[in-house]
Amino acid sequence: MMNPTPRLSRRDALLLFAATAAGLPVAARAAALGELPGDSIYQYRPLLTDQDGHGFDIASLRGGPVLVSMFYSSCEMVCPMIFETLHLTLKALPAADRERVRVLMVSFDPARDSVAVLKAKAEAHHCDARWTLARTDDASARKLAALLGVQYRRLASGEFNHSSTIELLDADGRIAARTGTLAAVDPALLKRLRAAVAAHA
Repeated sequence: MMNPTPRLSRRDALLLFAATAAGLPVAARAAALGELPGDSIYQYRPLLTDQDGHGFDIASLRGGPVLVSMFYSSCEMVCPMIFETLHLTLKALPAADRERVRVLMVSFDPARDSVAVLKAKAEAHHCDARWTLARTDDASARKLAALLGVQYRRLASGEFNHSSTIELLDADGRIAARTGTLAAVDPALLKRLRAAVAAHA
């Protein structure tokens, strides 16, 4: 008797859509669904531009832990708290460990978040060389958001409703932890981050 066709969860369906739209090979699509070991965000490589106007390959982050989130620069409430939370989380690490962690913030508002705006935002939030603020086109932002489990929608006012999650990627770009805590350090995320740093010290 044949096994019934498995039903995909909403998250897995989004991952499959993003992987397929990105033109990934079958094995990579399977990995994006967790059917193969090593499902990695880095399998999707959108054309990103950083706050210095340089092309940025997301896969260049491979090899160490990365804290990643999505935002838009004109946000006055939630997004500043995401920056604050990231800073607090980094400060909770010993200085030597802190240097081993990268931060990636990708805008989902490319129409307004130009390179100059990202640069100003990085300076306003005291982001050092460990931080990359990046922009891409609307379609690529949507695909990356689907992979990260970030939801957002533009309102008639031009502002956005959006989730406020921070993901921890391991050295190979797998999502190792996720938090929705803002303006404070999430102990569970910090524990996983410390373990990820120790694994690649």
